[in-house]
Amino acid sequence: MNLQFDILVVDDEQVIIDSVIKIAKMEDVSIDSALDVPTALIKLETNNYNLIFSDIMMPGMDGFQFLQEIAQRKIKTPVIITTGYSTLDNTVKALYYGAVGFIPKPFSFDELSSIIKRGLRYNALLKKMEEDSSALFFIPCPPKYLRLGFSSWLAENYDSTVLLGTTDILLKLIESIEKVELLNVDDGLKQGNECAKIFAEDGLIHTIYSSVTGRILEVNEKLLSNPKLIEKDPYFEGWIYRVLPSDLENEKSQLISCSSD
Repeated sequence: MNLQFDILVVDDEQVIIDSVIKIAKMEDVSIDSALDVPTALIKLETNNYNLIFSDIMMPGMDGFQFLQEIAQRKIKTPVIITTGYSTLDNTVKALYYGAVGFIPKPFSFDELSSIIKRGLRYNALLKKMEEDSSALFFIPCPPKYLRLGFSSWLAENYDSTVLLGTTDILLKLIESIEKVELLNVDDGLKQGNECAKIFAEDGLIHTIYSSVTGRILEVNEKLLSNPKLIEKDPYFEGWIYRVLPSDLENEKSQLISCSSD
């Protein structure tokens, strides 16, 4: 008989699994676990999960290979990647290979709660889309844009600058924005590094990761006084930064073309 769980935690450290279980129980979320990827793949064949929460560094198959195996097997369960070896490359690679979220270790209760709720909401959205394929549940990025997972997009301008913003699907998972916290003009950005925070009306805080490395030339200050603008028009009036990129051609290879959406 197939068993139903909210989350499958895949980590070779039992202490991490126990900590996730402890936090998840406070949120009334059911947990199953596996200490390695082969065990997780067997469980995915027999049980049903709404979300997978996986480490990167594990013996045998790592988290990136796990993501690729999930894609090859056409498993639709969304995946959140975590690691104690938090580097910008790991963030970018995880989102490029299809993770719907990334969280570095050690994580706090609030950080874990935020990303788990977002992942579970994404799974619920997928189910709605399967039930009614004709309905438009979120607006995809314009075809000429590039995106870093679902976290942020970039659009090239004719003056060698780029605009950076966040995706409508991420905003749908956040549900309702209270305020945004932005960087300043002349601040530097690194691809895969935190570039903004969104504070939701339910009290959760969501991190936006930059799709590009460069220097901020302009901040969309309209968002500070009217944060709902980012929900209303995320791809145009709701842009976040205008940026002078420093390694755009190389970094574009780490992004997903929105034309594939």
